[in-house]
Amino acid sequence: MFPNKACLLAFLLLLRSTIHLTAAIGVSVGVGGGFGVGVGIGNGNGNVGNGNTPSEPPSSKLESAYKALQAWKSAISDDPLKLLDSWVGPNVCSYKGVFCSPPQVAGIDLNHANLQGTLVKELSLLVDMSLLHLNSNRFSGTVPDTFKDLVSLEELDLSNNHLSGPFPIVTLYMPSLLYLDLRFNSFSGQLPDELFNRKLDAIFLNNNQFQGEIPQSLGNSPASVINLANNKLSGNIPTSFGLMGNKLKEVLFLNNQLTGCIPEGVGLFDELEVFDVSFNSLMGHLPDTISCLQDIEVLNLGHNKLSGELSDVICSLTSLVNLTVAYNFFSGLSQQCSRLFNIGFDFSGNCIPGRDMQRPQPECSVIPGGTLNCLRIPTPRPLVCASLPRIIFSNNMQSSSHHTPSSSSSYP
Repeated sequence: MFPNKACLLAFLLLLRSTIHLTAAIGVSVGVGGGFGVGVGIGNGNGNVGNGNTPSEPPSSKLESAYKALQAWKSAISDDPLKLLDSWVGPNVCSYKGVFCSPPQVAGIDLNHANLQGTLVKELSLLVDMSLLHLNSNRFSGTVPDTFKDLVSLEELDLSNNHLSGPFPIVTLYMPSLLYLDLRFNSFSGQLPDELFNRKLDAIFLNNNQFQGEIPQSLGNSPASVINLANNKLSGNIPTSFGLMGNKLKEVLFLNNQLTGCIPEGVGLFDELEVFDVSFNSLMGHLPDTISCLQDIEVLNLGHNKLSGELSDVICSLTSLVNLTVAYNFFSGLSQQCSRLFNIGFDFSGNCIPGRDMQRPQPECSVIPGGTLNCLRIPTPRPLVCASLPRIIFSNNMQSSSHHTPSSSSSYP
């Protein structure tokens, strides 16, 4: 339908402008299809939509955009693809990678441009921009504090660059932001409590150098995807985990330094498709509530210190495509799990008697975390998944060390 990616992005921005306009005047519009990120570099010659606002004359908005883009161009030291050769003159809507919804810049997409330089404070002049896609470049330095003025920005993709410093807290003051992608950079330090109090739907922070504990405010997040993999995060998975929004689909905490138990609240997410906590130091038995993950496709618990018996709690999950429990200290298999053992699921490196590729017996004589007391709420047998929210919520209400988080305050 669309001859190239530039036209596709222009069409999507037109839909977005139409939706915003009709919402403002009280008209209902139905639009089919979804919006995705990661559109490639294109030419912004095609103007889309009509975003005139009475607050600022059209000429003034384009003049501000010209000032911002020229300042940014001056801060780019290497442009091997010569994409910025088109960034000449006041007609910013003709610049490659720039997309307009007259009279303003609606989006910038310079993914995979291999540009070297820094992000400049003048970019905050693009107050009507709804997406900024800059993955796979060589931008270094920090994210300017002035980015808080990007009040229309919904998608920020700075992944696969050379950015550094502490978590860019300014991103949490962009009121419209839904998609935050900071993966494959060199950000460090602790994650701020406020991160999970925002309305972000997608949070990608993997492959940085974040450390410290995951904030207890995790339970406030409405996100459908959270990826914290390949950092240096430590401590327990917050008990508030089970209080997150019920649209959660993917959780990736792999390759950190997490300890403690897998929270019982994991079973609340009946739409969860991916749960990967491999390559940590999690201990204790698996919660029975895992049996409620009826949509789970990828369950990776490998390379931890988990123990107990692998029961039908896991092995009866009908949507499973990839189950990995390798290199733990599991000591037994249910009949259902025994069948899975023979069809390619990875149970190696455990303490299961009579099975090949298990740990040497001396390693199995002392189970790590044998004295660890994982909080396990008494549940009926057989487990009735529909009753879980009531049971777990009641337990949290009765606990003296936690309270139910709200969307406007941090969870201690």
